[in-house]
Amino acid sequence: MKEIKTLKELIESGYQSKSIKDELRNNLIDNIKNKVTSFEGIHGYENTVIPELERAILSRHNINLLGLRGQAKTRLARMMVNLLDEYIPIVEGSEINDDPLQPISRYAKELIAEKDDDTPIAWLHREERFAEKLATPDVTVADIIGDVDPIKAANLKLSYADDRVIHYGMIPRANRCIFVINELPDLQARIQVALFNILQEGDIQIRGFKLRLPLDMQFVFTANPEDYTNRGSIVTPLKDRIGSQILTHYPETVETARTITSQEAKLDERQSASVYVPDLAKDLLEQISFEARDSEYVDVKSGVSARMSITAFENLLSTAERRALLVGDEETTVRLSDFIGVIPAITGKVELVYEGEQEGADFVANELMNNAIKTLFPEYFPKIEKLEKQGEETPYDDLISWFFNGEGFELLDDFNDETYKSKLDEIKPLDTLLADYQPEIDPKDVYFEKEFILWGLVQFKKLSKFRYAEGLQIKDPYGSYISGL
Repeated sequence: MKEIKTLKELIESGYQSKSIKDELRNNLIDNIKNKVTSFEGIHGYENTVIPELERAILSRHNINLLGLRGQAKTRLARMMVNLLDEYIPIVEGSEINDDPLQPISRYAKELIAEKDDDTPIAWLHREERFAEKLATPDVTVADIIGDVDPIKAANLKLSYADDRVIHYGMIPRANRCIFVINELPDLQARIQVALFNILQEGDIQIRGFKLRLPLDMQFVFTANPEDYTNRGSIVTPLKDRIGSQILTHYPETVETARTITSQEAKLDERQSASVYVPDLAKDLLEQISFEARDSEYVDVKSGVSARMSITAFENLLSTAERRALLVGDEETTVRLSDFIGVIPAITGKVELVYEGEQEGADFVANELMNNAIKTLFPEYFPKIEKLEKQGEETPYDDLISWFFNGEGFELLDDFNDETYKSKLDEIKPLDTLLADYQPEIDPKDVYFEKEFILWGLVQFKKLSKFRYAEGLQIKDPYGSYISGL
């Protein structure tokens, strides 16, 4: 079709005009019939958000995606572009992508009247049919709808009564495109009102001009429910004109969250090749986000973005990589002590309530990591009860006795891999616990899980942990006191 250059050739080809909503609908129908995934790479929404979005597209609705930050709202909107036809014809030179068979602008109508069958045709690829605007308080009607352009009037020697002096805004220029307005509640109410006629009747008003422009648009709005109280709201008549409101959500399982993080993390090839990440480390990283969403220190209404896990994962690998570079190791494995490197990714991504602000961002980040360890520990090793009967044996007695009778255990941040492993190998009861409860463990994960056992016992008050500049020290919480006596 791209070889077609004139209106006559387009008509002879049998091309039929169709609205953008019909394009989306028809291509989605084909995908569903052929079992093709329309929203590839979106995980966790297979049985919730995506079916609702597909129903909205089949219904030809304008859509509002409502959810907290970091829930792939804009990603979903952008992926709708893949449901458009690959190319559509436009009148060459048209500011608003006029359909050659159904022109709506004065420019296109006059050009077709003048050149008739020889009217030049251009082709617009679907990737160029996506327009996006972040709603900010400084957005004006002129930005999104249009305004009178005095320079154009002067250059063309036209009076302000002539509609050719109009400079079109973003929405008319996105005719026959998907138009996304992000953070809709931030848009001032008077600007939202300006959208009424475009959504319903298809006409626009600019500085006294009332133009009948039946724009062919697919609107997608995104909004955060917290914005309704903090900054603004969506005016009721506008909500009434939006066909479907779809609620998004965070990943419901650690497995789904891991898949998202692995897909989205931007890693250097050398980093991926030189740093091995145990599965437990990946689970622990995701569990931090789950703990944050339930934490008394974190503002739940603000949400905890999936970006936190992604940037934390990048920081975790960089921490291990930096350590390996400093000590001269060609390859290394992530250690639990490397998790100190993810704290900057956490503190910048969570909104704290008053109690959290009082404790401090670093304290909250460490508390989230500690809670994640405490949550995952019983999935790998026997549960540690808060109250134990006097004299009752536990699987951890030998390990606790090792610390009780010893001087403690130091793990420095700058240990090379050989020293790190030899230090952990000194604690023989760890080998017994792994043999009894993780007999099929991957050999590459052994030392991470040894460290995990120690940190787990710290969280359940069986051992104590002290962090200092060069590393950490783990001791029996009572042994040093008793031996001092």
